[in-house]
Amino acid sequence: RERICPFRPPLPAMATPGALPTLLSACQEAGGKDTKTPSAVTHLPSGTSASDLTIGFSEGSTGPSELQPSPDDAASSICTHALMKNPPGANTEIRRSAYALPPASLTFKDLTFSLPAGRGGKQQVVLEPCSGHFASGELVTIMGPSGCGKTTLLDMLAAKKTAKYGGEVLVNGRPRDGLFRRIAAYVGQEDMMPAHWTVREAIKFNADLKRQPQRAHQDLDGWVDVLLSSFDLQAVANTYIGGAEARGISGGQKRRVTLARGVAAHASLLFCDEPTSGLSATDSETCMKALRIVVKRLGMTCLVVIHQPRHEVAMLFDTLMLLTSNPGRVAYNGPMSGAEAFFRNCGCPVPQNVNPTDYYLDVLTPGSSLDCSDGLVAAFADILRPSIDGNVELMLQTKGRSVKEMLSVENGPNVSSKYAVPFCAQLSALLRRKLRLAVRNPAALGLPLVVPVIQGIIVGYMFDGIGQKGDLLKEIMFAFCLITMLCLAGTMSLVVLLTDRTLMKYEVSEALYSEGAWSLASVIVDVPLALAGASLNVIIMACFAGLEWDLLQTVLQWAMVLFFVYDSLFALIGAVARDTRQAQVIATPFISIFMLFNGFVVSKADSPEALHWIFSISPNAYAMQAIVVKMAESFPFQGPMLLSKFGYEASDDARGLEVMLLMIAVFRVGQQLGLRFLNHLQR
Repeated sequence: RERICPFRPPLPAMATPGALPTLLSACQEAGGKDTKTPSAVTHLPSGTSASDLTIGFSEGSTGPSELQPSPDDAASSICTHALMKNPPGANTEIRRSAYALPPASLTFKDLTFSLPAGRGGKQQVVLEPCSGHFASGELVTIMGPSGCGKTTLLDMLAAKKTAKYGGEVLVNGRPRDGLFRRIAAYVGQEDMMPAHWTVREAIKFNADLKRQPQRAHQDLDGWVDVLLSSFDLQAVANTYIGGAEARGISGGQKRRVTLARGVAAHASLLFCDEPTSGLSATDSETCMKALRIVVKRLGMTCLVVIHQPRHEVAMLFDTLMLLTSNPGRVAYNGPMSGAEAFFRNCGCPVPQNVNPTDYYLDVLTPGSSLDCSDGLVAAFADILRPSIDGNVELMLQTKGRSVKEMLSVENGPNVSSKYAVPFCAQLSALLRRKLRLAVRNPAALGLPLVVPVIQGIIVGYMFDGIGQKGDLLKEIMFAFCLITMLCLAGTMSLVVLLTDRTLMKYEVSEALYSEGAWSLASVIVDVPLALAGASLNVIIMACFAGLEWDLLQTVLQWAMVLFFVYDSLFALIGAVARDTRQAQVIATPFISIFMLFNGFVVSKADSPEALHWIFSISPNAYAMQAIVVKMAESFPFQGPMLLSKFGYEASDDARGLEVMLLMIAVFRVGQQLGLRFLNHLQR
């Protein structure tokens, strides 16, 4: 037959479908060498997977003492700490802890993804159909050249892919359901964290909101300390994350914090998309060793997309899945220790003194000088895929525990919610974070408090003493400026709203909390700050103007109602707009129309009859009317004349209050619907 690689000898005769057992034996011989000598290997009962195999070391063996069977649960916990301090090598078997999570295997069949066709074009296939099965406790890496569909495959397996794709994914032989996020955690490529958050707070946040109440790790602080030490973050535990607003930790440390947050969730399934990007080779090895310990001790199934790791890091993985591009196809899916034997028997032996993972990508990159991608894909389809497909079919028929049953073991019978903690616990955690960030961030306090005070001083000085001059028209102009400033003040918060919403969408996708809890926490913290700023603005302007106490009460009351209307409106816009530009485009018509149709700039009598209905829904018109009517009481001659000119009526106050309260309710409901159904993270 044709040579697989034009630079290598022809495919050996053993590389045929019938020679699969021989090839697998060769793979085992190539990667089965262990630097430790086990004292005994227990024969497992039928039905036990290889991932459940535990090798114990006798007192006279060279294995580390922390791998000894634990006499009790406390000793098992101590073993984990000891392993974290002195991570074992890739060839050392790590025992499962007595506190291991419920096992979750992952099976996928014919997963495929294509980009939609453009006008007059064809669909672009990103990933051809692929299948596989990963047993619980496996540490799996997905590698391949750029554009081969690594992240696409990971997103489909993690239920993160928002675009339509083909195939099916099962957990323990059962389809994923609404509770899937309770047992899964995802570490993305982006480090999404507030700048004024400390490293410890970031990790504890995930551990707190995804904790399982019946888990043995009740001491969250102790668990966080273990993770800080494991990922070499203890020195910066109380340092800010940092960003454009504040100095903080380095980019590589942010990556480690993001990975630690994913591990902190105690999820049976962990998906990591390039968790070592931006890290040095040494830091990458440290992180992956810590990840391996957690995966093995807790019995997690972990899938990692990684780019060309050093050999020591690559050998930490149990399973290797190699893809090639144009389009994405599987070239190898099997034990990491058997990959070299597979490539050698396919006529592509790894050269001496060359990192095997570097070589794999060299020969799997289409168009490279060593390109053997088509031949390796064909060899995989002939040799390994029939066995994998058979195993997948077997796993599809083997039903393990459902996600609900897995959670029942953890939390008792009440597992109907997709969130690990109740609403009150979510709200409490979000409030603590919100308050800390507000106190630490000068801009969070300056924007809603200092800016309105400065505006009030400047504009109030312009109308200094206007309330004592006996000029009703100038007092009305003062009221118009005051209301206009209240309308425009809320636009400053749109940028903050959209930034916070992006973080919220990321965390909600991890089922840390609900949109309602986030919205309520924002209202409890942000609205009082903004309300205080608006009140100071009105009071300062009124004091400069010299308004009477009765008039000041009326102005303040209607100004506060108007504030809540616009705060709710901007909250709605912040929930439905895609970005800041679209938010400004949506907000501008509302502000301009309500400002114009207020009876002062454009009166109802002067406007076209077809537009009279706008006055009935304009909050500015009702606020202006109530304030001007109160002002006119001090002008027995000029007052009635101006009220008639502007079309203001004293009897409309109750109706105006009802309309404005209804608008607040409608805008808040719209905000919740927008947060719930719009602007999800697109993958």
